[in-house]
Amino acid sequence: MATKIVELEKLPKLKDPLFIEGLPGVGNVGRIAAGYLAEELNAKKFAELFSSHFLPFVLLHQSSAVHVLKNEFYYYKAKGNTKRDLIILIGDSQSVDPEGHYEIVETVLDFIDKLGVKEMFTLAGLSIGETKKEPQVIGAVSDPELVKKYGKFGIDFEAGSKVGTIVGASGLLLGMGRTRGIKGICLLGETVGYPIIPDPKSAEAILRVLTKILNVKLDTAKLQKKVKEMENFINKIENVQRKALDQLLKSRAGKPAEKEKLTYIG
Repeated sequence: MATKIVELEKLPKLKDPLFIEGLPGVGNVGRIAAGYLAEELNAKKFAELFSSHFLPFVLLHQSSAVHVLKNEFYYYKAKGNTKRDLIILIGDSQSVDPEGHYEIVETVLDFIDKLGVKEMFTLAGLSIGETKKEPQVIGAVSDPELVKKYGKFGIDFEAGSKVGTIVGASGLLLGMGRTRGIKGICLLGETVGYPIIPDPKSAEAILRVLTKILNVKLDTAKLQKKVKEMENFINKIENVQRKALDQLLKSRAGKPAEKEKLTYIG
């Protein structure tokens, strides 16, 4: 199958759309922020991305319904002439191999290019190894003009001295998007750095910056509750992926896989 996008309806006509990506990563900061934004804005899902570069399993809910790992595209039509429409990408997983990261990012860029995207925000966590009362939001850009454009929104643009690399979609989208004329900024929320422990405070810091930029009102009072609701599901995916990846690596190395079977009920 490789990677494909399934359109769930006719593609929407959008006004100067801004693309926002938030996929799982350190502290699931980007996933939490983008997911909460999509939910609070009542954004509409219009496409899904499936890839053979995600791990080969489905999750089972209590209803016995299967859940296939995927990424989801939502759109939001802004109210008011001065505001921009949004395309928001969230999902269950990123690629488990380097080749897949490039393939998935290219597929996403093809899709948003077709929808007229010229600017994007990617959201992620920045591991700093400690808990901060007030996490900062660090910015990395694909075009220096964006520093001037967004410098008044409380973003720390001294990323070069704090960030060595941005692994995964959040970084690749910026780098590869630049070759297509799509400018991008990555908003990195400071977080302690535990991959499977969601960090709502860091996500909230990103949302405060993002809502100012988008000029939208967002009530973050429900964020803690929403994170609790999604925490079990996020942790379950992380745990199953870790076990499946461990088995895959052992089988490739010629070592016997763990006896534990991947039978996890949601």
